[in-house]
Amino acid sequence: MGQTQSALIIGVATAADVPAMFDIRTRVRENALTRAQLAELGITEPGITDAVQADDCAFVARMDGRVVGFAMIDAEAASLFALFIDPARERMGIGRRLLAAAEEALFARADRIQLDTQPGTRADGFYRRCGWQVEAVIDGGDIRMTKHR
Repeated sequence: MGQTQSALIIGVATAADVPAMFDIRTRVRENALTRAQLAELGITEPGITDAVQADDCAFVARMDGRVVGFAMIDAEAASLFALFIDPARERMGIGRRLLAAAEEALFARADRIQLDTQPGTRADGFYRRCGWQVEAVIDGGDIRMTKHR
């Protein structure tokens, strides 16, 4: 028998998705942070839950009813804030689909959108392949990338 691929569903995140988002965020291969490190940066489950409930600022990818990736935007800054995929589900097109949802939401509000990432990482290469361009080197050696409508 052949292997079947589950349908991938992209949707707006709800408060119920936040624990799964944190689980994925703490298990990634690059830019891994613990919950304590995230909290030191002001990123907590209650804070993200409040943000998700206040605005459509996060998108989740689901397969078989489980969250397998997520993206978050900062609409005021016209910025992609986060994009993370369950390490067991990488290289399945989930990141591209989540990025497309985030870009669509951002471009509905701005003609120029941005993100910050570390140079030379898999994320850097991914964003470049998706049409993002480096605009500047910023604090700590990260790069700011932009994309125009």
